[in-house]
Amino acid sequence: MTGTLLVLSDSLGFYGPDGALPTSDPRIWPNLVAAELGLRCELFGRVGWTTRDGWWCVTQDPRVWATVPTVEAAVLALGGMDSLPSPVPTALREQIRYLRPASLRARARDGYAVIQRVFSPVGWPMALPPAVTVDYLGKTYESLRALRPDAPMAVLGPAVHRTRAYAYAQPGWARTNAAMEQWADGASVPLVPVRDLCEWSFDAGINNIDGIHWSFEMHEQVARRVLRSLREGSDS
Repeated sequence: MTGTLLVLSDSLGFYGPDGALPTSDPRIWPNLVAAELGLRCELFGRVGWTTRDGWWCVTQDPRVWATVPTVEAAVLALGGMDSLPSPVPTALREQIRYLRPASLRARARDGYAVIQRVFSPVGWPMALPPAVTVDYLGKTYESLRALRPDAPMAVLGPAVHRTRAYAYAQPGWARTNAAMEQWADGASVPLVPVRDLCEWSFDAGINNIDGIHWSFEMHEQVARRVLRSLREGSDS
């Protein structure tokens, strides 16, 4: 049976320059990494996932339980969404999808988009506070480590954006990044930085026009860094 690369990710793991892609697309970074390692990629993720969603996935999704016995490497690519401004509490924002009729739902979404743009520069509240981010990250890591102690693992650092949807602001990034770095140092887990790559690709104008998601060149660069971290982890 072919070994597995397990990836938990937000939409940055499966979006390209023109939108969402199937998890089988060979151009996204999880599949590029898996191909180089000779593994089969199992990517679990959704738009907007935070570290909390990753923890819920590991503990509640039976597809993950079925995958774990074959895992030979894992990447936790969560945390970027945690650092984003969230002027309306997540629990309320998530309820918009249930509103009826459709016209009310559309008005609520438009209203939330305006609130988000206006208050994002304040930087508070965040989708998840840094302490909560590392708590969920740590629990997810420890649960996978307990089951697959010999599998190298890496964590993707929080990304940055350049989108009008958040008023081009991400004031919580530094706090989330610092908390993740401190946790990674303590847990001896490689943290793969991506901020410089994000800025390079946005400067080059090659990313998705939404100002959030990545070009295929960016996916290739991220894959190279993830591969280096996993290989260093397997050699240690």
